[in-house]
Amino acid sequence: MIETEDHFPLIDFIEYSEEEMLTRAQAYYQLIKRRHSIRQFSDRSVSEAIIAQCIQTAATAPSGANHQPWHFVAISDPNVKSQIRHEAEALEHSFYDGRGGKEWLEALKPLGTNANKSYLERAPWLIAVFSQKRGGIEHDDNKANYYVHESVGIATGFLLQSLHQAGLGTLTHTPKPMSFLSKICGRDNDIDRPYMLIVTGYPDVGASVPAHALKKKSMQDICTFM
Repeated sequence: MIETEDHFPLIDFIEYSEEEMLTRAQAYYQLIKRRHSIRQFSDRSVSEAIIAQCIQTAATAPSGANHQPWHFVAISDPNVKSQIRHEAEALEHSFYDGRGGKEWLEALKPLGTNANKSYLERAPWLIAVFSQKRGGIEHDDNKANYYVHESVGIATGFLLQSLHQAGLGTLTHTPKPMSFLSKICGRDNDIDRPYMLIVTGYPDVGASVPAHALKKKSMQDICTFM
């Protein structure tokens, strides 16, 4: 066991038998495969404490040099959500009117998406995820951050899984460009770059999932064992 001034022994790792490991892995697969991107949200309220706990879970993600180059803005204010919808739909209209390009628009057709983003107002929570090129582990650090995109991507994945585990529906939304989020959320765009907008809440009555979204590649297509 290694213990020095800057290292502590690993005491919270739990080892399971291989049989239990497989059982746990299979159970988690059954849980996570029920996470779907939905676009019909109920306006039922969700406790701030639940959202805060899920964000705290996301913040345990690994990151380059442990600098944790992310910031989350959790939004429930109707006026702020309305501003975000207004700005996002303006971009979406130009995207669907041709800015997205023929190939991209064709790829989206099976999902049935369009420029209407009413869920940005109806869902109880929007979580804006920001990446930070500079920062560091301390609050007032101004150091270079490393593997920023990768680190924030992992944290966002943790957040999606945590929200699903809590019993909420989710949707990832990435209007381009997203600089309007910095202004609306009061973030300095030179420090915090908008990375993704996560919509979360309860699915609405009659919510559906496109059949296209249920098609998943086979294990043979996604993995090679060597």
